Amino acid sequence: MIPDYAMPVQGLIGGLMIGVAAAVMLLGLGRIAGVSGLLARMMRISDSGPPLVLAGMFTVGLPLGAFIVSLLSGPVETRYPESAVILIVGGLVVGFGTRLGSGCTSGHGVCGLSRLSKRSVVATLCFMGAGFATVAIMNGLGLGW
Repeated sequence: MIPDYAMPVQGLIGGLMIGVAAAVMLLGLGRIAGVSGLLARMMRISDSGPPLVLAGMFTVGLPLGAFIVSLLSGPVETRYPESAVILIVGGLVVGFGTRLGSGCTSGHGVCGLSRLSKRSVVATLCFMGAGFATVAIMNGLGLGW
């Protein structure tokens, strides 16, 4: 049974578009489309990576693309915890983990797995396992939303 808020067709199309963007960047420019690395490059946290202009264009294009799609198809239903503290702490933990793991979920999950990177396989198994465990624990405690 598919929940009423699930959008499998849109998810498939979005996933294909992410894969095509990653392939174009890798095959056309020889660069990995890891969002955290591109964002770090754009913010000048990192000196390595693609040219600054390319990192900026990619990073700005992500929310811009989402905004255009929301204009065309209507807003996407999202669900977040009501506590700003939980959101901030969660964001900081993800950011720290991203820097510690040399990449984020998109970089390891999309680009790293497709290149059969051992580091990305380990990273993906870790964040997927942590995600499954977190959902199970939250639901078990009645704190799921």
